[in-house]
Amino acid sequence: MTSKERVRRTFAHEIPDRVPIDYLANPGIDGRLKKHYGLRAEDDEGLRRVLGVDFLEIIPEYIGPPLHPPLPDRKIDIWGIRTRWVEHDTGGYWDYCDFPLKDADREAVARWPMPSPDDFDYAGALERCERMRDYCLIIGNPGAGDMINTAGMVRTMEQTLLDLMTDDPAALLFMDRKNDVQLRVYGRMLELAKGKLDLMWLGEDLGTQRGPMVSLPLFRRHIRPRHQKFVDLAKSFGIPVMIHSCGSSSWAFDDFIEMGISAVDTLQPEAKDMSPAYLKTRYGARLAFHGCISTAGTVVTGGVTDVVKDVRSTLDVMMPGGGYAFSPTHMLQDNSPVENVVAMYDAVHEYGRYA
Repeated sequence: MTSKERVRRTFAHEIPDRVPIDYLANPGIDGRLKKHYGLRAEDDEGLRRVLGVDFLEIIPEYIGPPLHPPLPDRKIDIWGIRTRWVEHDTGGYWDYCDFPLKDADREAVARWPMPSPDDFDYAGALERCERMRDYCLIIGNPGAGDMINTAGMVRTMEQTLLDLMTDDPAALLFMDRKNDVQLRVYGRMLELAKGKLDLMWLGEDLGTQRGPMVSLPLFRRHIRPRHQKFVDLAKSFGIPVMIHSCGSSSWAFDDFIEMGISAVDTLQPEAKDMSPAYLKTRYGARLAFHGCISTAGTVVTGGVTDVVKDVRSTLDVMMPGGGYAFSPTHMLQDNSPVENVVAMYDAVHEYGRYA
């Protein structure tokens, strides 16, 4: 099967030739994997093929004018989110900082620069669709349509949670302005692609390790109706929706199903009510799953034998009846030993076949 066929069959709860495979990684482990396989540092496509990856994001790149003035030692994205480089023992990462809209009122948010949907490279994205047409092509990513995370990156997480509880007009305006841009970009891309895109990926982190991040009534008041716009857009073009959520989030899965969402991503097995057995038993007939291989588990803390055992046990639970795509729960971190990551992908190719 092509990757496109494999994923479509899996998300329809039909049996493919093998489970679909995805790959997410930080630059440190990504570079070491490429070196292990004898690939050039920029050869993303070569690594995807070595690992057997079936998914590929297609996001039009922003090519418009700069929206925010540069600052020393900072990266600033199109939403005005600022990050700074933080070193750690095994590498480093760009961490959120400054929070420029923390104390902003509604008028300040209304003046905050936002990208125009006209300033994205649709032609380049369409060319990539054609060139990579055998993959399962995704519009969106784990940050598409999210409210808590993106607002938290410019207002702080604490302030954003307070904003949702108090219906703060400034925070809600920022969320709506950002989501409106993404909806218009994705709608235009779907229309131009003429059936070449296979899946929409949304995101919102709804759980801690122990329980919900927000209450169900709060989710239904602020998050569900805003996500519904993305789901309705995807459905109007006949493609399924997968939603990303970290932590203990199965409490929202019945709402996801009512909304028309087809698959859930991340599935941290160590979080409350997120074990593969629990999810497969309770939701396996109604949702497809993407994830389950913990980036905080044996791939970091164990050896090769532990990793293979974890992969096999996850596949034993998730594979029956279809509906499962193999993926790390988050980006593989810099502290992941290369031999463990190699073993992880070797194991899914060995044990993830249906015939």
